[in-house]
Amino acid sequence: TLVNGLPDKYTRIVSGKATAYTAGYTAKTASGRKAEIGTVAVNPNVIPYGSELYIVAQDGSRAYGYAIAADTGIALMDGTVAVDLYFGNKYDHYYDSCRWGAVQVDIYVLSEGEGY
Repeated sequence: TLVNGLPDKYTRIVSGKATAYTAGYTAKTASGRKAEIGTVAVNPNVIPYGSELYIVAQDGSRAYGYAIAADTGIALMDGTVAVDLYFGNKYDHYYDSCRWGAVQVDIYVLSEGEGY
């Protein structure tokens, strides 16, 4: 449940930079899930795979919304980026991901994943 655009129940908040990415039609994530809108890349040592999330810009200007931690990458592992948001296939959604840019966000961890 959202109250004033934010979750009313969560286990913790992780704050940091959010970037956006796209991939091919058949892309898989590091956790083995199909890459689809609503799957995001994280550092699995900070946010375990399978965690349910709600992601919103700190300035309230936009929200990615509900997501599942399912992928990772170099910038996530070195701490440069807190979350990389999947925007869909690169053929149809490349410019959507470019419009997101790099935004400071709050990542509400709704439930902790088991790392799969």
